[in-house]
Amino acid sequence: MKQRILFALLMSLLLSSLMSCWVTWINLGLNNEFLSHWRKAFLGAWPVAAIIAFFIGPEVHKISTKLAGKWEALK
Repeated sequence: MKQRILFALLMSLLLSSLMSCWVTWINLGLNNEFLSHWRKAFLGAWPVAAIIAFFIGPEVHKISTKLAGKWEALK
């Protein structure tokens, strides 16, 4: 359980920081208020991303394992 929580926190931290930066940059460009808008977007996204990663992550792992097995069978 500890590993699952840590994984969800780290994965959501990385993805929400990168995606909020990207989307903020696309929408606003690099301007004087970029960092404050990015921070606001990130702080709103990270908790949601962590919850999603924690609850949906195991199902995604099962699906990816199954798909990888099918992919190997095609070789």
